[in-house]
Amino acid sequence: MVLSFSLSTDSAFPHVVPNTSQHYEYSTVSFDCKGFDGSLGWKLMRKAADVDTACGTSWGVFSGSICIFRNVYIEDSGQYWCESGDGKKSSPVNITITPGPVILESPLIPVMEGNTVSLRCKNRTDFTKTSTSITFYKNGLFIKSISTSTLIIHNINKSHEGLYKCNISGAGESPESWLAVRGRDDTDNDMVTLLCYDQLPVLLYFLLRTVGTILWVTLLLGVLRKRQPWNDHAI
Repeated sequence: MVLSFSLSTDSAFPHVVPNTSQHYEYSTVSFDCKGFDGSLGWKLMRKAADVDTACGTSWGVFSGSICIFRNVYIEDSGQYWCESGDGKKSSPVNITITPGPVILESPLIPVMEGNTVSLRCKNRTDFTKTSTSITFYKNGLFIKSISTSTLIIHNINKSHEGLYKCNISGAGESPESWLAVRGRDDTDNDMVTLLCYDQLPVLLYFLLRTVGTILWVTLLLGVLRKRQPWNDHAI
């Protein structure tokens, strides 16, 4: 018997709160490695300005599986990932810290093809409540202007991948963030196969063999008993 199952790729990324790639300067960002085996000594790492450092050294406070990073700066933009003591690494997430008033809240990790995705243009001073024009761009090209803060993409597919940003009239423009789409046929998941050897046929074989041997011996003894009187009178 063969059993197979897939491990969710979501667990291969650090969990970030707030769950978005763009964050305001001086805000607090938390990273969680709880999806990994804590017994292996997981820690949060980052690459900023081409230097790899761990949470709790010169930045952030690491407690258990969680790294709390208060008062982030522009220089803290970069890649963040979980890493174990024996060198195992999760997939990285890209974090952008901006001093500007406008950010684009978008998915941190690749989204599954066919799902619905929301891109929210956020103003730190809440000018979005009165703004009459919020414009979204992909790869530098105009997508559309709307009066609400959220652009919703239904039934997303690979063609939606790209760099997105938004502009709030009278407030400013957000940085760009990459939106990644994962196809349903992608082999990103780790496939685990379990081979289960069913013991019933083996036990049944030995049982039948034992019973057959007993029956054969019983029949043989019966034949010998029937032949015994004739053998007594033989010359």
